[in-house]
Amino acid sequence: MKSNFNVQLYKNRKFVWLVSFSISLISIIGMVLCFKNPTIKAPLKLGLEYTGGTQITLERSCKDNCTNLNTSDISNSLISLKNLDNNFNSNTSPNLNSSQIQLLDNAKLISIRLPFLSSVQSESIVTEVKKSFGPFINESTSVEIIGPTLGKQLLKSSLISLFFAFLGIALYINFRYDRRYSVLALFALFHDVLIVCGVFSWLGYFYNIEVDSLFAVSLLTIAGYSVNNTVVVFDRIREKSLLEKQLSFKYQIDNAVGSTLTRTLYTSFTTLLPLVCILIWGGSTLYWFAFSLVIGVIAGSWSSIALAPSLLSVTSNKDLD
Repeated sequence: MKSNFNVQLYKNRKFVWLVSFSISLISIIGMVLCFKNPTIKAPLKLGLEYTGGTQITLERSCKDNCTNLNTSDISNSLISLKNLDNNFNSNTSPNLNSSQIQLLDNAKLISIRLPFLSSVQSESIVTEVKKSFGPFINESTSVEIIGPTLGKQLLKSSLISLFFAFLGIALYINFRYDRRYSVLALFALFHDVLIVCGVFSWLGYFYNIEVDSLFAVSLLTIAGYSVNNTVVVFDRIREKSLLEKQLSFKYQIDNAVGSTLTRTLYTSFTTLLPLVCILIWGGSTLYWFAFSLVIGVIAGSWSSIALAPSLLSVTSNKDLD
């Protein structure tokens, strides 16, 4: 069967490797910078679910345009509680200087991230903000408290789930293909996950974007998507190696990638469409979840049709049946 596209992957393999190597290196640098940052101390900026703490969200009572607020004013108001409120003037009181304040939805929502607080301390924070920056809609006020022990348990559970998911994928690929195929498929999977983590490390370093349990779910989804695309391409390569024995292995790979290119691009495009819709209309809760999936789909498509086959093309076709 004639290829849909005349792909010259072997000829351009060094360009493919340079692109992947450059993006991977930038991702690793971002994770190292986050790890060395004294306020992050991890490859990614971990969210409240993993570190523990208190998050208070208040909705201002204004219709279309809310008056401007300054996060520094809110922060100073909270810091003043140390001298005004007995709940914060002991030596064991949480450090209110480390509070992180965000204004969302055109300053209609105030999100305050704080260390672990007691229920009485949380109520004092809410009262102070309402007094100084109100009015607010009382029914929309939310206080989320996660203890440090629970946060560590959630982080541990997420890492364990990722480990066993990747282990299951590795076992399946080793069972389905020989070692050369399986190693490259797993390498492509690692490449995709690394890029997504790298993007979020830079976002966390510059814009304080945090990762939560939804991010772990997105990594699992990306892993399945990446492997699925790679398996389709590898299946077509094995088919070409049987039907076109007169050609060298590198040309068999070029033909196989050309014949699956349309399918891969269409699949990626139809996957990206709902994700872009979630980005635009899904709200702040699902925004970064959808964003991570968009990056993962793009990286997974690249690794499946370019990186993994180009690495396979420099190996011998002996025993690749």
